[in-house]
Amino acid sequence: MSTLVARLLVLPGLFLLAHGIKRWLLACATGAACVLALPPFGHLFVFFLAVPALVWLIDGAAGAPGTLSSGRRLRVGFAIGWWFGFGYFLAGLWWIGSAFLVEAERFAWMMPLAVTLLPAGLALFHGLAVALATRIWPDNWTRVLVLAGCLSVSDWLRGHVLTGFPWNAFGYVTAETLPLAQTASLVGVYGVGALILALAAAPALLVDGRRSAVVGFGAVVVGLAAMSIWGAMRLNGTAGLIDHSVLLRIIQPSIAQNEKWSPENRAAIFRRYLELSSSARGGDETSTTRRVYVWPESAFPFLLTQEPEAISEIDNLLKPGAVLITGAIRAERNPDGVNYYNSIYGILDGGTIVDAYDKVRLVPFGEYLPFAEVLEQLGLRALVNAPSPFQAGYTHAVLSSGDLPPFLPLICYEVIFPQIPGSLSDRPKWLVNLTNDAWFGDTAGPYQHFAQARFRAIEQGLPLVRSANTGISAVIDAYGRQVETLAPFVVGAIETPLPAAISPTLFARTGDLGFFLILLLFTGVFTFGRFNLSSRHN
Repeated sequence: MSTLVARLLVLPGLFLLAHGIKRWLLACATGAACVLALPPFGHLFVFFLAVPALVWLIDGAAGAPGTLSSGRRLRVGFAIGWWFGFGYFLAGLWWIGSAFLVEAERFAWMMPLAVTLLPAGLALFHGLAVALATRIWPDNWTRVLVLAGCLSVSDWLRGHVLTGFPWNAFGYVTAETLPLAQTASLVGVYGVGALILALAAAPALLVDGRRSAVVGFGAVVVGLAAMSIWGAMRLNGTAGLIDHSVLLRIIQPSIAQNEKWSPENRAAIFRRYLELSSSARGGDETSTTRRVYVWPESAFPFLLTQEPEAISEIDNLLKPGAVLITGAIRAERNPDGVNYYNSIYGILDGGTIVDAYDKVRLVPFGEYLPFAEVLEQLGLRALVNAPSPFQAGYTHAVLSSGDLPPFLPLICYEVIFPQIPGSLSDRPKWLVNLTNDAWFGDTAGPYQHFAQARFRAIEQGLPLVRSANTGISAVIDAYGRQVETLAPFVVGAIETPLPAAISPTLFARTGDLGFFLILLLFTGVFTFGRFNLSSRHN
């Protein structure tokens, strides 16, 4: 037993004593290891190994109190945090490079820049967080709360600063452990991230002495047990909540991105949608059931409103009372030309477009080019194949498309923002997420995107209906459970009744208040611990 303990103590020493390049490389590797806890891997235990390593790196860099100047602590802490963040985002977002290979002859040269510069920029948030943590680094067990608080704040800022990019927030490491993820219904993904960071950092205390080891081990056991038991109780006995008024038919055509916009493929692509839709079973319908067809983002390889024959075909598909919810590119003329929008249409029988929603949050560099006047001179272009960059819609809106239960449309990237559904005055009954993850091929990207969509269902207590060109099409209930799914690259359809909404969750009612209360608790415990330590020294 003593030999085993001695061997275990060697590992912290590697991080505590690291200097220079070795320290930065270990920080980078630690960040990259954290990605193994995210979908599609879901190895949460790796997170509980990697975060303590980050604590030990900071322990070694901070030194004994008073041995380093404040400026030196900030610089060293920033470097550790930046390298940690760079490893995390490089390993977690490398798949973005796949989008630049769809039209390789035009965009492949940009791939190395995107794959490295995006992680380098995002890592600034973690660099600043760890710099602050290192600056105030206490010499007791409360340092795990300092690190968890600073990193979770950097996650929140990353989701809000400029246009925000909250992809792979730390809370998503619980995505593959549904009972743990239920905590998002109380405090959202940022609150889950703060809690799981604190618990994952606690094992670092095992080398601080017997008393700290007991605190660390006890915190992990009690914290994970409390979250798991509460989540399991929340899930218990809640299966099968159905809204029988809506029968869904969700289409996944799985069309390769480099084939979608070829003029010779237009008719075949549209025919595939019609065939997958018209093969509906029909056995679950009643006189009061509304059949709803759901097609993915920018489903049509043409402008629907300029193709009367296509509208006629849709009219033939839609029996009386049926509705089509579909992604489409919308064109709007103006005095200076034409504006293009990434939109969702609600279409009733008769081929009548009764609802339209324009995507509000566009993907930078994908759907539009920030600082276009400067970057276009460098040869940069937006990736999406459109006559001009997309324009953003004005506001999020709840649609009903006839007399359907009101739903909130979220196009692709919009589903990664937890604050969007919570900002509405009228509560929808379900979420509709239309996407096209064909851009990212057979990589981790579609799985990460899907996990974030599931969190929106948990946070809001609303079912989520997801149609992907390819990626993961699914029906998710109000607790984040998968009712039906289609794996990436499968051509097919899902037919199922709509799961029912539940009462608004605490997060749906209060937003990020729970997250801020967790930060307040961390601050209070840290302040008390520091005051208590100072009193002992006096």
